[in-house]
Amino acid sequence: MSEAIHQLLARSGYDTVVVNGKSPTKGLASDVLLIDSTTLRQNLLARHPDAKVLLIDTGMEPDKLCATLLSYRIHGVLSPDTELHLFKKALTAISEGQLWIDNRTVKALLHDAGNISPKEKIRHISSREQEIIDCICQGLSNKEIAKTLSLSEHTVKAHLSTIFKKFNITSRSKLVSVAMSSRREPPA
Repeated sequence: MSEAIHQLLARSGYDTVVVNGKSPTKGLASDVLLIDSTTLRQNLLARHPDAKVLLIDTGMEPDKLCATLLSYRIHGVLSPDTELHLFKKALTAISEGQLWIDNRTVKALLHDAGNISPKEKIRHISSREQEIIDCICQGLSNKEIAKTLSLSEHTVKAHLSTIFKKFNITSRSKLVSVAMSSRREPPA
C-alpha cells in the first residue's frame, strides 16, 4: 500500500520517501508522515518530532481510534478508500497547520465511541487492574499499592498506564470518577 501511495503522490508532484521498518530515517526531515496505527507505535514520531501526522485508519474500532487521537500527536485521519482529491486536500490542510478528519471517521467517533459506558469498559480490565483501581479509590499511593498487592512500584505504574489508556484518562482523580460512575450505573 505504501508503494502505491508513494507512486500516486509522486505522479501528483509531491516529494515522497517510503519509510518502513528497515529504512533508515536519520537525517530525513519530513513535513507530513503518512502512517497506520501499527507504524505509529514504532517510535517513528520520536524520530520526526516536527512532522505532522496523517493517520490512515485501517479499520480501528471507534474507541481505539479516539484513544489514539488523544494519545498521539495526530493532525489528520483518513480512511484507505479516500478519493484522490480529498487525499490531496487533506495533505494541503495538514501542511498548512490545520487538522483533517474525514467524514466517516467523524461519524464513527460521534455515533459509536460515546456508546461505550464506563461500566462496559470496566468489564474489559483484568482482576489485577481492578485491584489497583480499588486501591486508587481508597486514596493509596503507588508505593502503598505496591506494598498492599506485593508488587513493585514499577509494576503498579505499568498497570496504571494500561488502565489510563483503556479509559482514555490521564489522572487518578478521573479514574476515581469513572470507577464510581460505573458502580452507580444500572445493570445492562
